[in-house]
Amino acid sequence: MPDSISGETAVQPTLVLASTSTYRRALLERLRLPFTVRSPQTDETPQPGEAPRDLALRLAAAKAQAVAADMPGTWVIGSDQVCACDGHILGKPGNHAAAVSQLRLLRGRTSLFHTALALITPDGRMQRREVPTTVRMRELSDARIENYLRAEQPYDCAGSAKSEGLGIALLEAISSDDPTALVGLPLIALCDLLLAGGYPLLGQAA
Repeated sequence: MPDSISGETAVQPTLVLASTSTYRRALLERLRLPFTVRSPQTDETPQPGEAPRDLALRLAAAKAQAVAADMPGTWVIGSDQVCACDGHILGKPGNHAAAVSQLRLLRGRTSLFHTALALITPDGRMQRREVPTTVRMRELSDARIENYLRAEQPYDCAGSAKSEGLGIALLEAISSDDPTALVGLPLIALCDLLLAGGYPLLGQAA
């Protein structure tokens, strides 16, 4: 079964999402553009002293570059998200225990999610953008944390809460210029980059 997304299967996709995230794939589908998905196979280990924003931007670029190297002449999208709270960098928890620790840290606090985007055009040029999202989490008892995690199991989400799902019940406030940034792929910023690079959206070039 082809992994391109298109209403017209005859169209050969040239847009590539350098991510295996189901969340980013679902968001990109909103633009109704033909695209294919490739795993970037990159090391996501933070560098010593690396700021959260810089980490997100570096990894978004690295993901795009890894896929572009194997698929020259295409438009490649890379994205990454890092959550920062009180000096802590929070990535995907991966398991229940780590998710409990993240939510205990975040409860009653304000955190900053750095969602970074990188776009490589067919001629090899790269544009990058970071979209910050401020999130205030409610005061949560250990019992509420357990109930939520058992219900939604958001172990593949930075910050251990799905704002697009039941996790919204954990949040007190969200502030961002792009409503899709917190989910993992800032579509307003992506449209800006695509148009700036000359990609046709709705039949129109920039």
